Amino acid sequence: MTHRERFNSVMSYAPFDRVPCLYFGLWPETLERWQQEGLKGGILDVPEQVGLDPDFEQHMFSGHGIRTISPVGDVPEEVLEETADYMIRQTAIGSVEKIGRHGSSIHEYLDHALKPTRADWERFKSYLDPDDPRRWLAGHEQRIKDVNSRDGALAFYAGSLYGELRNWMGVVEISMLMYDDPELFQQIINDLADYFIAVNRPLLERVEFDLAYLFEDCCFNTGPLVGPDAVREFMLEPYRRMVNAYHDLGIKHILVDSDGKVDDLVPVWLDAGIDIIFPIEVGTWNGDACAFRSKYGQRIKMMGGVNKHVIPKDADAIRAELERFVPLVEEGGFIPIPDHRIPPDTSLEQFRIYVEIFRQIFG
Repeated sequence: MTHRERFNSVMSYAPFDRVPCLYFGLWPETLERWQQEGLKGGILDVPEQVGLDPDFEQHMFSGHGIRTISPVGDVPEEVLEETADYMIRQTAIGSVEKIGRHGSSIHEYLDHALKPTRADWERFKSYLDPDDPRRWLAGHEQRIKDVNSRDGALAFYAGSLYGELRNWMGVVEISMLMYDDPELFQQIINDLADYFIAVNRPLLERVEFDLAYLFEDCCFNTGPLVGPDAVREFMLEPYRRMVNAYHDLGIKHILVDSDGKVDDLVPVWLDAGIDIIFPIEVGTWNGDACAFRSKYGQRIKMMGGVNKHVIPKDADAIRAELERFVPLVEEGGFIPIPDHRIPPDTSLEQFRIYVEIFRQIFG
């Protein structure tokens, strides 16, 4: 089977020859360590260097070099302050971000790009013009040919109804808005769903993708940042509209990405037609792909679930972690993947041992 056929067979509960061996990337500090330990090349070379199958999310957030999905702003980009420890910059959409220089972390937002008012949403919407000709990137015609000839499961960035809005507006502001002005909040969600469908349509009409990737990142270690009742009230129908549109454009599978304890939101996502939950992070709350399958049956498909912190231990620990997934893998609809970016406490050799054991167990 080709890599693409294999992925689609697993995710369709159809017969397959083996399970794809994939990962969810690694921290920059991990890449630096691995390069010191003998890795040749950069982040794009990691899968081939360590024996993984082609990376399903590679180039996804950059539109595969074909078409940008991000807001196209008009604010002058500039560095406002620089020290040995951090940099403060203003972005093209107007946010002011503080970026630490020592280790990777989420940026600190000093000022958000979008204020929780109707007038500011109307202003910000000008950055979300799906027909802006600047969205087509230089050299996109050749990139379309290259991407269409690739053998590997191919994902495109399908959008976001919470994660991006949180980045643009802030957690506190978005949390208050759904109570202070629910009509505006609903309008924003509806506008976002319409935007992502419209901005992706020209891409999907020219490139054959397997997987729509929704970015939400809306959960933490005790549950979601937005409750299931609010997600059902404000987002269920817009999600369904997006899912149906992407299916109509030939997309087989719809994945939602959220770390953290996603348990409360899984039923809403499944009702919306989202069929793959990712990355089933284990964390301190012991997220368990086997428990999700037991609860939801074959309604749920999953990628992830492998405790990344087991990999630096030893071969026996890795084998025990992977072998518990054998019945789930044999049933289909599940690809074991380390449950987030590989941290720098994992050596290059330890990860190669993980890949070797994975291939021994799963073919």
